[in-house]
Amino acid sequence: MMKNTPLVTLDGVVKRYGKFTAVERIDLSIHEGEFLAIMGSSGCGKTTTLRMLAGLETPSEGEIRLAGKRVDSLPTWKRDTPMVWQSLALFPFLTVRENVEFGLRMRKIAKAERHARVDKWLERMQISEFSERNIAHLSGGQRQRVALARSLVTEPRILLLDEPLSALDAHLKVRMQTVLSTLQRELGITFVYVTHSQSEAFSMADRVVIMSKGRIEQIGEPQEIYRAPRSRFVAEFLGSSNIFNGSVSKTNGRGAVVSTPNGQFDVENLPGMISHNAGVTFVVSDDRVSLSHQRPNGNFNCLEAAVVGEEFIGATAIVHLETENGLELKAQKSHAELEHLNLAPGSKLWFSWSAGAAHVLPVP
Repeated sequence: MMKNTPLVTLDGVVKRYGKFTAVERIDLSIHEGEFLAIMGSSGCGKTTTLRMLAGLETPSEGEIRLAGKRVDSLPTWKRDTPMVWQSLALFPFLTVRENVEFGLRMRKIAKAERHARVDKWLERMQISEFSERNIAHLSGGQRQRVALARSLVTEPRILLLDEPLSALDAHLKVRMQTVLSTLQRELGITFVYVTHSQSEAFSMADRVVIMSKGRIEQIGEPQEIYRAPRSRFVAEFLGSSNIFNGSVSKTNGRGAVVSTPNGQFDVENLPGMISHNAGVTFVVSDDRVSLSHQRPNGNFNCLEAAVVGEEFIGATAIVHLETENGLELKAQKSHAELEHLNLAPGSKLWFSWSAGAAHVLPVP
């Protein structure tokens, strides 16, 4: 369970490579016992941030503190911040046991204790039967478990993970997500997990950091970020939001009416005071909209759009639509719901949502 005590603090951290700034001035507290995911597109600065935590890069400005102690100038071997690499970085010339034991040997742990710890982690990661096997003879999932055992056998307070599941097949990714989540909860170790995968970050993390161009765009719990993105970038990055631009034509006690090129729509839960004619952007998640052949009755926002196609994503599908003036829309539906709609490219549907389903983005 996440505690309120910061284990790691990044205070005004900047990283430059010549004239290029990879990480802008960021402030971030990572709590004791927290599973924190850092995500963003390639080049956003997430891996550079992780490397600075590991001691593989030195900040150009700012401080990094671990348990209250400044560590940004300490070399890697003087920090207790092991990392599980995307490539796993296992030693191919060593056996499974020797790989797991390596960190303990470097710390000059006594032989009896080394063997006891290694045996414990081989068993915990369910790889005891492979202890004398060469790394090259293991499957991807088995190598992943070896890499985790090698990092955790030293009993660190924090573990850094750099896209560790990216090379695994889909079914192995899901299995290893469960392994990682269970380990983190049971051990109470702080995990800092870098990924480009929204499904990985949102399914495992207590909090998610979304970065863009070296800056932190938003920090929050997965549900908070999914339902209430704080910027257009976050809404577009998540890819699950329908985005509407317009201006306030009328306000009332519950919210406002927003005029857009596609019609007037009711919104609720406005962020602070928004004046008449003020420009606003609001988003509606693709799982909070309805599709129908008939215009819905009641107090719903709705507009007509043509079906462009379907995108299957396992148990659900994303229906892509487009209005007459080119606004792209999407709706996430179960396959059972779609069977009743009998969709065909070019067919017209009513796309609707309640006023309370809209989230108005803060004014930048």
